Amino acid sequence: MIPIRDTAPCYAKPWVTWGLMVIWTIIFVSMKLMPDELSVRLLNVYGMVPIRYSSVDWAADANLPFDYYLSFITNLFLHGNWTHLLVNLLFMWIFGDNVEDRMGRLPFLVFYLTCGFFASFLQWYFDPLLTIPVVGASGAIAGVLAAYFFLYPLERVILFLFPILVPVPAIAFLGIWVMIQLHDATTSVLFESGTIDVAWWAHIGGFIAGCVLYRFFLKEQKI
Repeated sequence: MIPIRDTAPCYAKPWVTWGLMVIWTIIFVSMKLMPDELSVRLLNVYGMVPIRYSSVDWAADANLPFDYYLSFITNLFLHGNWTHLLVNLLFMWIFGDNVEDRMGRLPFLVFYLTCGFFASFLQWYFDPLLTIPVVGASGAIAGVLAAYFFLYPLERVILFLFPILVPVPAIAFLGIWVMIQLHDATTSVLFESGTIDVAWWAHIGGFIAGCVLYRFFLKEQKI
């Protein structure tokens, strides 16, 4: 079930959406070209490693500043692999432009970063002893999806279900997406021994932040 486009009209160039996508890609490609040792170090410094903020001793042993809370934001610009990056680019491309259109450029950027921060915080709260960096724009994008959920509930999202294209209401597609995130997040808590390679709680945190905050960032509609 892969979304490929939506039917909601966009009346302004989404420069912030496009700019974020370009920044993610440049950072990802640049890190791929770096020596592995340097790339891993940057992921640990600028990615959000939950145990870093839960254990002063662990942070000291890893030579990571305990009080460097900027990683709750900088992790939003890093990605783990090509699939991770491409999926986020796809979702931002489909849904980001319309939300930016309704908010305006600067408010949309602040909204995006705020949702991303809350996403990072919730991931830390529910998994404080995780020793690997949490990276990716997914949590912030979840906030964008929440805004789209309320602003364009009846617009169609075109899904690729091999071998056909199927239009479904945005409220249905995003509703299913939320249920999947909730299922996987709660399952990851119940079965902690399993390997978790997706920050489910970050997705939930970003979506919650988006649901609560989106209305405060909307620009006035012209009559």
